[in-house]
Amino acid sequence: MSGIFGVIARGVLDRKSLRTLALHIRRRGFGRCGLAYSINDSIRVVRARQDVMELLRKEQWSGSNFVLGYSGKRSCGLQPIVQNGLLVLHSGLILNDTKRGFEASDSNLISDMAGVFLQNNCDLADLPQKVLGVCEGMVSAVVLVPDAAKVVLFSNHGSLFVGTKNGDVYFASERYPLEKIDCDGIVQVSKTGLVIDVPRSQRIEVAELSEIKQPVRTTSCRDISKQEKMLQFHEPHLRRCTKCILPETMPFISFDSDGVCNYCRNYKIRNEPKPKEQLLELVKPYRRSKGPECIVPFSGGRDSCYALHVTVNELKLKPIAYTYDWGMITEVGYRNVSRMCAELGVENIVIAADIEKKIGNIRKNLKAWLRAPHLGMISILTAGDKHFFRYVDTVKKETGIRLNLWGVNPLEVTYFKAGFLGIKPDFEETRVYSSGVLKQLRYQSKRFRTMLQSPGYFNSSLWDTLSGEYYRSFAKKSDYFHIYDYWRWDERLIEEVLRQYNWEFSEDTSTSWRIGDGTAALYNYIYYTVAGFTEHDTFRSNQIREGQITRDEALRLVREENKPRFESIRWYLDLLGISFVEAITVVNSIPKLFKYED
Repeated sequence: MSGIFGVIARGVLDRKSLRTLALHIRRRGFGRCGLAYSINDSIRVVRARQDVMELLRKEQWSGSNFVLGYSGKRSCGLQPIVQNGLLVLHSGLILNDTKRGFEASDSNLISDMAGVFLQNNCDLADLPQKVLGVCEGMVSAVVLVPDAAKVVLFSNHGSLFVGTKNGDVYFASERYPLEKIDCDGIVQVSKTGLVIDVPRSQRIEVAELSEIKQPVRTTSCRDISKQEKMLQFHEPHLRRCTKCILPETMPFISFDSDGVCNYCRNYKIRNEPKPKEQLLELVKPYRRSKGPECIVPFSGGRDSCYALHVTVNELKLKPIAYTYDWGMITEVGYRNVSRMCAELGVENIVIAADIEKKIGNIRKNLKAWLRAPHLGMISILTAGDKHFFRYVDTVKKETGIRLNLWGVNPLEVTYFKAGFLGIKPDFEETRVYSSGVLKQLRYQSKRFRTMLQSPGYFNSSLWDTLSGEYYRSFAKKSDYFHIYDYWRWDERLIEEVLRQYNWEFSEDTSTSWRIGDGTAALYNYIYYTVAGFTEHDTFRSNQIREGQITRDEALRLVREENKPRFESIRWYLDLLGISFVEAITVVNSIPKLFKYED
């Protein structure tokens, strides 16, 4: 993810205001950055693999008439793009050519299209609609046309704002930093765009250029084939509940004389929503005559995507989609964020963690786990995403929006992840994510004792893990509702609706669930290899109890869904810099909780 910002000054440029914009926008992603600024009658372009604040400190831009800036995560392309006599800054993700790969600079497509249209004497005022008519996905762009001494700003989903201060024009990917520097007349840039005068420049000089390189696989095709063959997939010999499909290896499971498990006997219907009219009534106080009205936490997964669809089309609210990027959103997840926000015209506010630090934390914890494998400790690999809950409040404060609408699937209750840690299921818990001081203290104490088996867990990630758990389970939440408390969760309907948006499914699994989560493929492989089931078994069992599918259908589905996802596992381990062979060798050698069928 990335962000753009800039100022076009009529006199002396306000250094403090520009730095304020840059500092805010860098949280959308940092590690790649770029600047374009005027020097006499030239434009100097600098692109670098570093923090944009460092680049601002190094470059001599204070005497410029304008400065255009970009900040993006390390996997993004380098900007600004200089091509066809144009300079382009772009925030978003263009989906036209997926063969370019996520790390390729999709912004080239904007300069390609703009160049063609301008060669055909296209009026600059028509340029936004011409470009947006070709590009698929989120596009918020700034196109500088030196020959015309103009800059064109446009966005197809609203993540671009313009304001003025002392006669200077400022722009940024979010409204808040413009408000922070006291801009007047702030407007959200639309598809029709804005054309703004800039000082005329004779030429563009690219002073520094570091081409981003695609990651190089060091393994041969033969090695890749060998790796894939390492992944085990055997049909386990397990006694299963006669009503659902939970196996005997499920923690704390018991069966009655009819073979029905205690999870079925204690199950309370969860997917029985209240009347939709109640939610329509509840959101009335939050409606506004103009501007956004609610925040929708948005991961790009199927449930948050459908929740965004409902918010716009059923509740008729104007939302902002908030995404927390912790480094484990898959390429498919990013692309679905892009296509949904573009199609619905929804602003996407992104807050990115220090991705390198987060990946380092996961690496440390996975290495600690591999030294002393324990099924109850697998959840520590996903601890880094819990700050998702923290930044909801940040976005609410900055936007002045009180309401947030969550798309948490009511059937995602698993129990076994904590169960393998020795924690009995709480059948009275009504939420997917359990909360409460006593519950969390019990959970953390169990986790702490298990961590003692592998001292590698006591690393620099510990504070990040604990603080994330605090924001998820302890921090007070207000003005929020769950879409699926009022809209029935229906898998077939949801997938049918998402297909209307050309929503993308993963190529390495038959399910639409968890395909945006980079950790799921590995942890489900571990659970299946050792215990003979995964979260797909618990999810399908919940659907059986809800009367959504039959037991035979559930068994058929999990046979496919539990198959190892080689490409996803390999991507995850490559990203962490952990040997595929070494990691899978450890997993495969863990004593099984079952016997294989002959």
